Amino acid sequence: MTAPSSRPPGWGTLGAGAAAVAACAVCCAGPLLSVLGGVAVTSAFAALWMPVLLVLAVVAGLTVVVLRRRRKAAACRSVPARTDLGMPGIGSPANSRGDRPRA
Repeated sequence: MTAPSSRPPGWGTLGAGAAAVAACAVCCAGPLLSVLGGVAVTSAFAALWMPVLLVLAVVAGLTVVVLRRRRKAAACRSVPARTDLGMPGIGSPANSRGDRPRA
């Protein structure tokens, strides 16, 4: 025969649940703290470097505008190419384009 325990019934299940909650807290604490720490560091940089962030935003906007204008200007330019002016050649009037006579 076993000796009766001094614990009330159901404490084994409650203890297992408490152990599971503790294990979850220990397991998830690192990633949660790292995410919250990353947000905190980013917020600190934003608070300290707000003028720098503003300058970077303005430079990025100006870069987009300048690149769009250059592309638009490049689309309007003509491509350098040789131009045939149609000058008369030496020879008979039938050969006014300067072609060599066919043999």
